[in-house]
Amino acid sequence: MNTPPPLPNVDALIRRSERLAAVPGLTQQALQWHHEAADQRAVVARDASRLASPRLWPDTLGSLLSMGWRVVSTAAPDVPFQLLGAAAAAVGLRVEPPNASAGTLERAQRLVRAGGPTYVKLGQFIATADGLLPEEWVTAFAWCRDEAPALPTEVVLDVVDRELGDARDRLEWVDETPLAAGSIGQVHRGRLADGSEVVVKVRRPGLRRRFRSDIETLALTAAAAEKLHEGARSANLTGFVELFAQLALEELDFRLEAANLVDSTAILEAMGADHMRAPRPVPGMVTERVLVMELLPGVSYARLDPSREHDGDRLLHLGIQGVVEATLKHGVFHGDLHAGNVLVDQDTGSFSLVDFGIAGRLDAAQRAGLVEYLTAWAMSDAEGQIRAMQSFGAIASDADITPLVAELQVELDLLQDRSRGAVTFDQLGITLGRLLQVLARNGFRMPKELVLFFKNLLYLAGFAASVAPDADVLEVVQGILLELLADPESGLGEVTSAA
Repeated sequence: MNTPPPLPNVDALIRRSERLAAVPGLTQQALQWHHEAADQRAVVARDASRLASPRLWPDTLGSLLSMGWRVVSTAAPDVPFQLLGAAAAAVGLRVEPPNASAGTLERAQRLVRAGGPTYVKLGQFIATADGLLPEEWVTAFAWCRDEAPALPTEVVLDVVDRELGDARDRLEWVDETPLAAGSIGQVHRGRLADGSEVVVKVRRPGLRRRFRSDIETLALTAAAAEKLHEGARSANLTGFVELFAQLALEELDFRLEAANLVDSTAILEAMGADHMRAPRPVPGMVTERVLVMELLPGVSYARLDPSREHDGDRLLHLGIQGVVEATLKHGVFHGDLHAGNVLVDQDTGSFSLVDFGIAGRLDAAQRAGLVEYLTAWAMSDAEGQIRAMQSFGAIASDADITPLVAELQVELDLLQDRSRGAVTFDQLGITLGRLLQVLARNGFRMPKELVLFFKNLLYLAGFAASVAPDADVLEVVQGILLELLADPESGLGEVTSAA
């Protein structure tokens, strides 16, 4: 493989952004967040790897005892394994089909409610796994997305007061009723003294220590499951715990989310995507635990008013184009595009993307690998898919890939036989699941960015079902890819040459 062409310089895009410059002081603050976030993400990745190692740390003992009590209280020793396996399946891994009986689901929900924020976060994975898990599991944990137990108003205001300091005087009003309450943060509408409508996001107190000890406990649970169950071992549940840890720990620091917001704002503007926006953070009002940002219009695409007309085909094309172009051209993308995070303004037909706690970031080699993977997927080419994984660092560049190719090709041929050779959009998610299984069985790690990107493609299938149910999603995606590859300004023609 030749050296892949570099990605566009996000630093330069931030400096040129008119949307960022329109907020006094935001350009300089954005550059600071952008540069500091790179080091912070590296620290998080190392921390996640350490916490996910199945060892008995001193602060894990209390969490283990607490877990034991919760398991006893649910009267179901297998529930932690079922819950962890279902969450792993939600990112494309297949352990065993989780037990969808009413009794199992009820006990799993009791464990999540008793377990606190870490377990609610697992529930969020499950709740956004349409097409990957039985519908009963997805429905049972829908409450985890934005209906976690709300923090008392006095707690929220106390965190805001302590974190913002003197800047607190700029926040004139905070609505006592939350817009949503999740596992990590709770969001409220607010208003600045200058009249600007904002959203105030507050992190739950004491969360970092709780997450760390719970992740250590999950690592031990995964290791135990792999010793007891062949399916858990072949799915590499310990690898899933590391992925889960990295995503959760990144979400704990709202300064990282602020960096995702300003980077995405600059990228969408550079793309000319006037129909799609991310909220701009308010300078001087962002800390590790509090994030104040502009309020954008729109409602979840799943809650569009059916009595009002909307051009579903246009919404679908613009939505997919924005996601795919940002990913392949700039290497930065929203990492959790479920229905609650994609808002549509029915008056203008524009999009607001919210909740940027999780974002995918590709380097130049990974971008080339993703293009190579999509090409190989369309051709059911196992060798091309495995080689693409080397670009993601999932497989060492000097590894013997012959047995991996043979193993994956068997899986792909079975899929081809069942579909009579037809390539469908749904097959993309199934094929990725097979690839991740092959990697896991052979001890290779799950590439975070690839998992996030393909989860987004599955979300787009749900988006299509809501706004344009008769559209051919695969045809739309392929058309957009061909447009990007043919556009000399996109730089993707050079990427395919390098790949």
